[in-house]
Amino acid sequence: MPEGTPTEIRAATEEDVGLVLSFIRELAEYEGLSHEVVATEDVLRDSLFGERTGAEVVICHHEGTPAGFALFFHNFSTFLGRPGLYLEDLYVKPEMRGRGLGRALLVHLARVARERGCGRLEWSVLDWNEPAIKLYRGIGATPMDEWTVYRVTGRALEDLAAG
Repeated sequence: MPEGTPTEIRAATEEDVGLVLSFIRELAEYEGLSHEVVATEDVLRDSLFGERTGAEVVICHHEGTPAGFALFFHNFSTFLGRPGLYLEDLYVKPEMRGRGLGRALLVHLARVARERGCGRLEWSVLDWNEPAIKLYRGIGATPMDEWTVYRVTGRALEDLAAG
């Protein structure tokens, strides 16, 4: 990291898989969802760096210390006729919060979206996560109150796939 640069955001490499998994586990603990984390280093390595990647990750370092990450992937807007970026997870370690790192990660992703010709950057937030909501509103993000997210997973996904 260049001298005098307190924050660096860079693309994750295969060597970062263990760090990414540790961030995922910390995020799940913060959200009270640790019981849902079944990801392993091998699964992440294949999903992020294998033959058919499903997402990308950037790592944020503050003063040389890993401080947080963002995991994102492309989606597509039929109305815009353009791809978008979907931010699946953004996490900053509790001891690193309040330094603008979450905002820096969002700025980085907005630049990625712009460089790739994306029409939007979007994500979901838990209703109780007031610090995140405050950050998101502060950067001009608007909630999509008229939309409800639906999910099919586990047994329901298997049953649906079976027809």
